[in-house]
Amino acid sequence: MALTILIAAGGTGGHLFPAEALAAELGRRGHAVELATDERADKYGRAFPARAVNIVRSATFKGRDPLSLARTLLALARGTWQAFRLIGRMRPDVVVGFGGYPTFPPMIAAQLRGVPTVLHEQNAVMGRANRALARRVTRIALSFPGTRMMGADGSKAVHTGNPVRDMVISAARVPYAVPSLDGEFRLLVFGGSQGARFFSESVPPAIERLDPASRARLRIVQQARAEDADAVTAAYARMGVAAEVAAFFVDLPARIAASHLVVCRSGASSVGELAVIGRPSILVPLPGALDQDQAANAAVLEAAGGGWPIRQEELTPERLALELGKAMADPEQLAQAAEAAKTAGKADAVARLADLVEEVAGRRG
Repeated sequence: MALTILIAAGGTGGHLFPAEALAAELGRRGHAVELATDERADKYGRAFPARAVNIVRSATFKGRDPLSLARTLLALARGTWQAFRLIGRMRPDVVVGFGGYPTFPPMIAAQLRGVPTVLHEQNAVMGRANRALARRVTRIALSFPGTRMMGADGSKAVHTGNPVRDMVISAARVPYAVPSLDGEFRLLVFGGSQGARFFSESVPPAIERLDPASRARLRIVQQARAEDADAVTAAYARMGVAAEVAAFFVDLPARIAASHLVVCRSGASSVGELAVIGRPSILVPLPGALDQDQAANAAVLEAAGGGWPIRQEELTPERLALELGKAMADPEQLAQAAEAAKTAGKADAVARLADLVEEVAGRRG
């Protein structure tokens, strides 16, 4: 039986990418899917696989002063009314939320309408928005088996893994190409929606500290914020290092598959894609997070033997140059890490989550 499903996700890659994977899988199964998101969602350069994309008002709790709180609550209330009307028109069989405060209005509206809900938690530590929603949802899907649920009802939880997009599954079919000791070395650097500036400021000075022979081997692909891209490009040009620098790579999974080593943040989607594709990585958790969710994500790859987490405050250009030099001199270690990373991946996560969504939708009525 064909279902009607509303997916709610914040407009960052960490929320949208797994939502996109689920939407594509549900579409293949013959279900009708719509997306509720915020205005940031159009920056990723790809059409979301849904019959409609609905922009719903939302806000994040940033300031604690009464005026900021009032504005945030008003935006969330308006978004909830929008979502309430949307759900009344759509009559979805289930609403699936992927976290972040933009998920709040559709999930609350679904609960007010009596529609079953599934909440997906991408990180190894449950986020604050999901924590606030978890008590009233029907089921909770987890990316990691040991997710710290921070008081949420564990009896509702099922470990599905973090869904990855079709292009990630395709990239996972590319075997790891072990670098030779004197051949080219392909380095990929990306920072996600937060944190790319740190890499723009720290990676070029680290590359400059490598010996000339190592620099000559490098082929760098680096994500940089638009305002930093020219400076990063110029820095590599001065060193004579081959580099491609851009604000966003639509084909990032293929770039991961082509790399010998990845340097990146450890958001849930990044960790999930590295694991499914199977590539060694130096992981730099975003500092300052209240729950240190990225550090917990990185620890999963570290435990598998597929990645090396380094705290940002410890990753000086000198330290990064040292780590890069060691990696370039030890291709066997990289090959072992690539294989180990795959043991932490769940390529069938999207099928598992789609099964759960169908199961929950079947309970209605």
